[in-house]
Amino acid sequence: MRHRCRKNLKFNWKDFQQRKALERNLLTNFFLHKSIKTTEKRAKFIVPMIDKLINVVNTKDEMNSIRQVMTYLYTKESSLELFKNVAPKFKGRTCGFTRITPIKYRDGDNAKLVLLELV
Repeated sequence: MRHRCRKNLKFNWKDFQQRKALERNLLTNFFLHKSIKTTEKRAKFIVPMIDKLINVVNTKDEMNSIRQVMTYLYTKESSLELFKNVAPKFKGRTCGFTRITPIKYRDGDNAKLVLLELV
């Protein structure tokens, strides 16, 4: 039995540092450009983190939220974009900030490409 096995959200073939770097790169680019084109598995991997970061910005005081957000984002520009433009739009919501739209299947490995964007 596969209890507590979420196979679509983890990248088990990568070690911890690779998974963390992948997550941070995707989150940084997402908040800079407000949408990214990636595979479906990677998009489902970062959607919970996007929800968490927007909720942290909207609920906690500013200094603690800055510290917590900078553990997930690489650049200062992406965190400023999150604080100034993204989070204030979703002040009354707690989840459902993103939309995953399928685009096509990638040539070569036939991976499903999706567009992950803000609602």
